[in-house]
Amino acid sequence: MSPLTITARDAATGPVLEITGELDHTTAPELRQAADRLTLVTGQLLVLDLAGMEFCDSSGIAALLAARNLATEQSAGIALTAVPANTVRILRLVGLDRVFTLHSGRPTATDLSSAVR
Repeated sequence: MSPLTITARDAATGPVLEITGELDHTTAPELRQAADRLTLVTGQLLVLDLAGMEFCDSSGIAALLAARNLATEQSAGIALTAVPANTVRILRLVGLDRVFTLHSGRPTATDLSSAVR
């Protein structure tokens, strides 16, 4: 079991949360809290970098959706980057690949600017 680590940084397109470890029922509240601390400006893009995410259960998916709702409430967009293959599969199965903009790798700022929804 890997502890969850969330690192916030700023990018040209908006805030980035790098998520490392396991996003599950015990750690999902940490992502919700990290997202709640963000201040998004209209038109910005919240990026959740999942390159280091080792596991994600349904509570983790719910936390991703909560981050999306927060971004939408603040008239910002959201994108998931470096999404692990098993998480992409789950998102596709439940139709959330139509809700989130997904990038399999770490895109450039130019790639992300076109991802705002």
